[in-house]
Amino acid sequence: MVAAILTTLFVAMVPVIELRGALPIGVGMGLAPLLSAAIAVIGNLIPIPFILILLQYILELMRKWNWSKKMVIWLEKKVEKNRGKVDKYGWWGLMILVAIPLPGTGAWTGALVASCLEMDKKKAFSAITVGVLVAGAIVLALTYGATQLF
Repeated sequence: MVAAILTTLFVAMVPVIELRGALPIGVGMGLAPLLSAAIAVIGNLIPIPFILILLQYILELMRKWNWSKKMVIWLEKKVEKNRGKVDKYGWWGLMILVAIPLPGTGAWTGALVASCLEMDKKKAFSAITVGVLVAGAIVLALTYGATQLF
């Protein structure tokens, strides 16, 4: 059980996979769906404060080296793709960006967008947290349905 909990927690921290992949992995390893969801939410949120606080500094460092400039440009394009929703709707736009369980969305993308748009970190973290909770509920409902949760 400890291995399942730790695996779910760490998989949820991985960009792209995040909660959407960690939740079914936890259940597949024997965790109850609600326990797996709770652990996946926690794991998905652990890296977010660090991203919000440190990303701008890291991007500035990366711009100085030729080998990492392309990655910075790719990240900036990703931000621009999602800028309109967040600029137009603010907190709600960021929350919805994180909540939609589709490729290219999620807590990491939300934190990247919020950081690059220089949103207030507390507001961004609260929007990302609510978005992760909504995404968790959606993934639970789509994957397991209400009858299989307990």
